[in-house]
Amino acid sequence: MFSAFLFEAVLISLSGVMSPGPLTAVTIGKGTDSPHSGALIAIGHGVVEFPLMALIYFGLGNLLKNDNVKMLTFLLGGLFLLIMGIGMLKNINNVEITSRRYAKSSVLSGILLSAGNPYFLVWWATVGAALISQSIEFGIIGFLIFTILHWLCDFIWLYFLSVLSFNGGKFFGKIFQKISFGVCGVLLLFFSCKFIYEGANLFKLF
Repeated sequence: MFSAFLFEAVLISLSGVMSPGPLTAVTIGKGTDSPHSGALIAIGHGVVEFPLMALIYFGLGNLLKNDNVKMLTFLLGGLFLLIMGIGMLKNINNVEITSRRYAKSSVLSGILLSAGNPYFLVWWATVGAALISQSIEFGIIGFLIFTILHWLCDFIWLYFLSVLSFNGGKFFGKIFQKISFGVCGVLLLFFSCKFIYEGANLFKLF
């Protein structure tokens, strides 16, 4: 019974983890300079995710569904991604210097990108909250095992992406780095516009 739940939780977690988003884009961008950046980003992601899971365990899920909270996270998250995307595109010709600077702040990026991603918060308020409620049926140990297992899905996937990006950069050189930074910058701008648009739509409801 418990093993079946864990298997289901891993599949659902991976579907969320592997969905393209700001965290994926930045991991690929940082991965051109260091194969370990994905692991550091996952640690930063965990700094936000573990307390969030604990808060949902104690009943925070309903607050995250509030339209005011969602609107604020969409607008602030969109603004943060806009600044980050412009910064990546602006420094595309200084990719080596930029990627080193980004590599040093991988943990911080993981924290900010997670806290500023409204889809991440909404996922936990809905799908994640449902998984947590199921894990509680197996006691506190079931909940703890679920939280660790979910984060390991994040860790393995992000580490894999950064290693893949680093090896691509070594093989193809600076051209690959510039293309990666360019694509990641454009993706961040895309998600920025999407977040701001969603936030503006929620604002119209009031």
